[in-house]
Amino acid sequence: MVVFPHQFSHRVRFRECDPMEIAYHVHYLDWFEYARTEALRDAGVPYKSLSDSGITLPVIDLGIKYKKSVLYDDVITVETTPELSESEMRLTCKYEILRGTESMAVGHVTLCFLQEGKTRPIPAPSSVRSALQRISD
Repeated sequence: MVVFPHQFSHRVRFRECDPMEIAYHVHYLDWFEYARTEALRDAGVPYKSLSDSGITLPVIDLGIKYKKSVLYDDVITVETTPELSESEMRLTCKYEILRGTESMAVGHVTLCFLQEGKTRPIPAPSSVRSALQRISD
């Protein structure tokens, strides 16, 4: 059984840093995406299965609050908590980036479910609803 918040660990690579060896801000979004896809995979819903069934998940909102600098070679943990909207057409993942127990950043990403080639949101597939229901019980 998957426990949420889901935890994803990552060692900050040199290529993810600026010349002062501080993690460059855009990489936080990469870490969020990696954590989100792994959280859903571990819950039984790999992104590939959604893509194979013609479902896309464009980002419609995101935000990050940077609290402290993440540095080169730090080991961080990205905690991810996914939630479906009441309409079940949007998936919001809330994130916290930790270095040990110290909170370095918090953020969120909201995506909507679309049928490939269409522009109107659709309800989440039953596989997603079931997986998120199991983890919220």
